[in-house]
Amino acid sequence: MTTETAALYFGEVVHERQRPKKHRLRYNVFSMLVDVDALEPLSAAHKLFAYNAPALFSIRDSDHGTRPNLTMAVWARQELERAGLKEAGHHIDVLCYPRIFGYVFNPLSVYFCQAERGSISAIIYEVHNTFGERHSYVIPVNEAARKIIRQTGNKEFFVSPFIPMDCIYKFRVQPPEDVVRVVMRVEDTDGLLLAASFAATRKPFSDRLLLVALLRFPLMTLKVMAGIHWEALKLWRKKIPYLNHSPVTPKSSSGTQKPG
Repeated sequence: MTTETAALYFGEVVHERQRPKKHRLRYNVFSMLVDVDALEPLSAAHKLFAYNAPALFSIRDSDHGTRPNLTMAVWARQELERAGLKEAGHHIDVLCYPRIFGYVFNPLSVYFCQAERGSISAIIYEVHNTFGERHSYVIPVNEAARKIIRQTGNKEFFVSPFIPMDCIYKFRVQPPEDVVRVVMRVEDTDGLLLAASFAATRKPFSDRLLLVALLRFPLMTLKVMAGIHWEALKLWRKKIPYLNHSPVTPKSSSGTQKPG
């Protein structure tokens, strides 16, 4: 990974459901990659971006983490320490959507956690649902990891009323360089149920490109939430079984690194 404190990634999100009926969606989006320890100077250096303050684009600590009153940096390092991965907290970049006009919904934020030697040693997958709940999966990356990181974790958090809990996640990640790619396969005992992916190209973090992002995606974060409900309506109309939700306490869980 590069040593820049921030970048923009322009790309697309694709979801493909296989069963019980096929369903596909595709949206153009952009994400920010930011160093969790450099948010204050990043805010000071840009007119269109702010950290924990109102701005056209912003990131707030309260939008992330599963424990209140912690900064993103402190929360992420506590999650790593709880998972026995303290050494992975030397440098942490998070890939996420920013607030736009004060609003954001992040279905998935990905924290790339590096040890002092500079290699990615762990990834935190922070999942949000539309019920206002969050859950994080903290998964180590072993020394033998290749260009594509493959990891697995048991599904322990209610996300969609159209996906049962008895599933596993299989992550395939190409860490952010000139491009980034995050694929999450949801599988049950019958095999692949759904595959979701984000693939994007890196651009510099600048006020000019933030303005370009605004012109291309003026209400992107609102559209993310609206799109989730619109696609849910289409799934309901296809008579895909609807599962009831029970509130949960935010927590974190671990997974495993797959070889290769």
